[in-house]
Amino acid sequence: MQENYVVLVDPEGKVLGTEEKIEAHRQGLLHRAFSVFIFNEQGQMLLQQRAFTKYHFGGLWSNSCCSHPRLEETPTTAAHRRLEEELGFDTELREVFTFLYRAEDPETQLIEHELDTVLVGFYNEDFEFNPEEVNAIKWVSIAELYHWLNSDPQAFSYWFKTALLELKNRELLSLEALKKLFENQE
Repeated sequence: MQENYVVLVDPEGKVLGTEEKIEAHRQGLLHRAFSVFIFNEQGQMLLQQRAFTKYHFGGLWSNSCCSHPRLEETPTTAAHRRLEEELGFDTELREVFTFLYRAEDPETQLIEHELDTVLVGFYNEDFEFNPEEVNAIKWVSIAELYHWLNSDPQAFSYWFKTALLELKNRELLSLEALKKLFENQE
């Protein structure tokens, strides 16, 4: 099976089949996805600006890495694969929650309708991102991020803002809380 497909699911995550990726986004079919949030030891979050050539939401700032699991992949396995492909590194990750959202790209009219698993991790080394996937990266403090979000909310992807709010509600944006999450699951 080719790699350009998504796994269709119901709202509870039951697999219903697969569909070619662009067609699934044209129709707004619910499918599995994941979003990775990487932090460093200074408590900064790694943001990526999506490549302008992306099939939808190009040029928007978003979380560190996001994509779709393949049929036989868990979100965590897929996240490790895509970290390497997009950012050129891998690191330990923890799944923290899953949420459902729907967003239409006004530029392309493609629709993201995803059951999105959010994962967090830490990374502190230099790396080289893939320019076919990522236009730019930026490490930001949570205070800087909220200032930027308040001054230019349209610069960010819908799923990033939705997941960020849930991370905040779960008190998972402080360095202490994130470190505790990793300590408790070892």
